[in-house]
Amino acid sequence: MNDRLVASTIVEALDRNGAQEMEDLYKSVQKLHADLEHRFFEETLMALEIQGILRVQGMTKDRHRVELARR
Repeated sequence: MNDRLVASTIVEALDRNGAQEMEDLYKSVQKLHADLEHRFFEETLMALEIQGILRVQGMTKDRHRVELARR
């Protein structure tokens, strides 16, 4: 699995579908990257958030909304 491909897949999925819940986004990215671990997915989201590409907002204790920052 290529780390950059996962990041670009996440950005493309958000660009195409708009804001999503984290679990829904994980499932859509996992369709293309079957060996994707949830921990790596969350680390990639954090890296993209630090870079200012996307935002992760807490909805409830265990649900999060992910959206592109430029929208």
